Amino acid sequence: MTTPSATAPHAPRPTRPRRPGQGPVQRRLRALRQAAPLTYAGLLLAVFVSVFPLWWMFVIATRTTDAASRFPPVLLPGDRFDDNLTRLFGEASANFGTGLLNSFISAGTVAVSVVLFCSMAGFALAKLRFKGRNLFTVAVVLTMAVPVQVGIVPLLVLMEWLGWRGELQAVIVPFLVSGFGVFMMRQYVSQGVPDELLEAARIDGCTTFRSYWSVVLPALRPAMTVLGLLTFMTVWNEYVWAIAVLTPDNPTVQFSINQLQESAYARDFALMFTGATLATLPLLILFVLLGRQLVGRIMEGAIKA
Repeated sequence: MTTPSATAPHAPRPTRPRRPGQGPVQRRLRALRQAAPLTYAGLLLAVFVSVFPLWWMFVIATRTTDAASRFPPVLLPGDRFDDNLTRLFGEASANFGTGLLNSFISAGTVAVSVVLFCSMAGFALAKLRFKGRNLFTVAVVLTMAVPVQVGIVPLLVLMEWLGWRGELQAVIVPFLVSGFGVFMMRQYVSQGVPDELLEAARIDGCTTFRSYWSVVLPALRPAMTVLGLLTFMTVWNEYVWAIAVLTPDNPTVQFSINQLQESAYARDFALMFTGATLATLPLLILFVLLGRQLVGRIMEGAIKA
């Protein structure tokens, strides 16, 4: 009678099934995910450098002007924020309440317009076949290469000719479409919307606009969220063009802060920082409300692409 070792001396040993996450690639990824102490130190330094100016601005907004020149700097809030708010909205030269309202109107209108028109133009340049499509794309890219400062003088002359000097439409109409937005939407539509999906919509009887509205627009939500947020921030923080075309009677919030700086012989830093705090607060709220959705939309768009 033969033994098992004699019949199969070189039989391979049975291999255990590998558990999920135990491969060499997974082990290497786990090693990369383990943050070293130097990583934490770098992240803490980046957070401190980013947050400290905002915190110090709020601290000075809750104190008197002399707190801005103290050394070491004051790091705890005071009890003068209500008084500074009262003085801020009571400053006739700044017209801060009108500036806040005008900034909300202009930034919101431009953000909605840019998202709508740029998505339509990006869809046309990416998926529609017509003569001169590549030429139009090159023209859009060339508009991004022209500095904004170069167009201020001719644009200002145009606003004078239209009679819009000092009017709110002067800071809205020139920015209703963005070359960067068109290019961004074109790239996203090219990569994120398959041609087969549009062909299926055409077979179902959809017109070009119906295909855009029902098929392309839902797929563009990640890019639209990013573009809308960036556009709102850009228009809200616009300073040079607002100073050039508006008047103190009808300002935006950045114009109002500039008037606070020029309204007195000695700069009232507490008043200026109170205005800057109120001007920054809407952007912070927007990031808090849309931050998770923004990251989720970006990841969703990356997976779809």
